[in-house]
Amino acid sequence: MFSLNLGESVENKAHIVEGNMSKQVQSTVTEVGKALLGKDHQIRLALCCLFSGGHLLIEDLPGMGKTTLSYALAKAMGLGYRRIQFTSDLLPADILGISIFDQNTSQFSFHPGPIFAQLVLADEINRTMPKTQSALLEAMEEGQVTIEGDTRELPDPFFVIATQNPVTLTGTYPLPESQLDRFLMRLRLGYPDRQAERQLLEMNTEHNKVEEITQCLSADDIAEFRSRSAEVNASAALLDYVQRIIDYTRNKDDFHFGLSPRGSVALLRSAKTWAFMCGRDHVVPEDIQTILPSVVEHRLRAAMDEDGHTGASLVQRLLNEVDVIE
Repeated sequence: MFSLNLGESVENKAHIVEGNMSKQVQSTVTEVGKALLGKDHQIRLALCCLFSGGHLLIEDLPGMGKTTLSYALAKAMGLGYRRIQFTSDLLPADILGISIFDQNTSQFSFHPGPIFAQLVLADEINRTMPKTQSALLEAMEEGQVTIEGDTRELPDPFFVIATQNPVTLTGTYPLPESQLDRFLMRLRLGYPDRQAERQLLEMNTEHNKVEEITQCLSADDIAEFRSRSAEVNASAALLDYVQRIIDYTRNKDDFHFGLSPRGSVALLRSAKTWAFMCGRDHVVPEDIQTILPSVVEHRLRAAMDEDGHTGASLVQRLLNEVDVIE
């Protein structure tokens, strides 16, 4: 009898912790939403990406709030923030850092680049050459950089938000698949709805709304979110559903290539985090369906460009044609 009550007490305590963390998420969304009006769902997805230990790619037209979102997230979580403006003449050393000879000491002294920050905004990443883009690969995958033979650890947490303009705009270099696969999620912010845009027009534009954001989370909170969300339960039936999605992308002729193992792990990891953010200790199919477009759309290609299929239409096929229960 005593052990039963103890078990119930532990379970109740766990639910209380999950509920409190869910409230912290909502507070953070509300704070960031002060600067980015009408985009609560996109803000939640960005937080899900961060709590899952991944990196975020935001693709949209200029002026949609991509930079605002990154700075607002850094403010709301008290993270060290650096912005890198990617241009055609940017070099890898401009990102990673460089050793400079000091005549006073007769030694080389390393000057770290802007990559050594907790939240790094890689602004307009597809406006620079592939060689410079590739400078981020090791950092995003390993949380470290190798410079002149020395390996240097990056801060923890380390979160890259990259923005890119549509490849139809002039002066852009498409990101290769190897680079795209490093991003856990890709988002599009889109135009604000009518109500949000009216608020924006009525707002006092002389004041920077990002500066009014108060900190809701800390680096320790982020570490706690990552640890606890990784422990969220995924049942065998749920894993079967995930595998049916993966198999569909690999076996249907309409797909140029299927999801990679990294992509399949990213899908489940993100779904666990989304469930935890909603205050649950288990994943349901709706979690998979909610985060599916953001996690897999940029990882999918149609077999033939002329058939009209895009990443979005391929994801819609997954949602429509893959059964939740076999």
